[in-house]
Amino acid sequence: MHNSRLRRPADGLGRWKWLVFPLFLPILMSCSLIPGQQADATPTPIPTEATPLPTPLPPISELGTSKDPLILALPPSAQPSNEVASAGKTLVGLLEQSTGYHIVSVLPPSESDLVQGFGNGNAHIGVLSPFAYLLASNEGNAEAVFAREQSGEIFYGAQFIARVDTGFTAYFDPAAQANSADAPVALNQFQEKKPCWTDERSPSGYVVPLGLLNEAMVVTRDPAFLAGHVAVVRAIDVGGICDFGATYIDARTYPGLQDQYPDLMQKVEVIWRVPAIIPYETLVFVHGMDEGMRRNLTRAFVDLQSTPEGKSAMQTLYGFQAMQVVQDGQYEEFRKLVKASGLDLNALIK
Repeated sequence: MHNSRLRRPADGLGRWKWLVFPLFLPILMSCSLIPGQQADATPTPIPTEATPLPTPLPPISELGTSKDPLILALPPSAQPSNEVASAGKTLVGLLEQSTGYHIVSVLPPSESDLVQGFGNGNAHIGVLSPFAYLLASNEGNAEAVFAREQSGEIFYGAQFIARVDTGFTAYFDPAAQANSADAPVALNQFQEKKPCWTDERSPSGYVVPLGLLNEAMVVTRDPAFLAGHVAVVRAIDVGGICDFGATYIDARTYPGLQDQYPDLMQKVEVIWRVPAIIPYETLVFVHGMDEGMRRNLTRAFVDLQSTPEGKSAMQTLYGFQAMQVVQDGQYEEFRKLVKASGLDLNALIK
């Protein structure tokens, strides 16, 4: 099971003093002499036959053993709640029972540390946010295995919205639920207009829409960053703050919003919709994991979703009520638009 491409911590588990459940500290043993060799000041006669090679050192322990356990990363936090610690213990126990591997859980202090952990041996299994996944994947340190499912889908879309009376042409047909033009055609009308974005880390309310505008070479005025998707919808409805905005699909139907703005759906229209390319969270394995181990762990995660204990642990730890098998290639369109945004991935994760 050992694979030389897997990285081991250079200075012991918990390079950033990660909290380990249970505590695991590598024990390093050294010996000054090769077994069977004696120190002697008398010169050794030159043998007439070939000198036998020294006794080889023991092989490096295999990943998944008590000496070299698999490392499961819990959700990043400065201090876990009792509920998270208990769920982590349950998940480790179920995975060990199903696979026969020895597994320990660790608590990264931040998602940035977790991403680094996949590069230096401090994490072999974990769940990453969309931008953290891209960062770890781009660095060649992690591979997608499962995607969190919501309402039966593992990807979601976004939309550009504006007031009907602003004179923009809507290239989204509500009846057909489809765009009638490509992005460059639809978005060119936002040239030198002012956008309302949700926040600086929102995939659907800022990063992906910005990537599309950049691809279409549309230059806008300085944006207004508001407190969330509902705030963008309200700003567009009220008018005078920005010319257009971006939200998830469909933030206009947020519960209670139409009670405050009864004519909202008539006043605020969708100009163009971004296809469902934005992922939810992704469960990843470290890059270079032995294929047999990868298959065993994948099967174990599928099996635990059929047990009440497994489902509860995944929900408590990572928010996974359901998940689907996913491959890295399914993220390419998302990856392309995030890159087109020109934003620093490191600044998009916490």
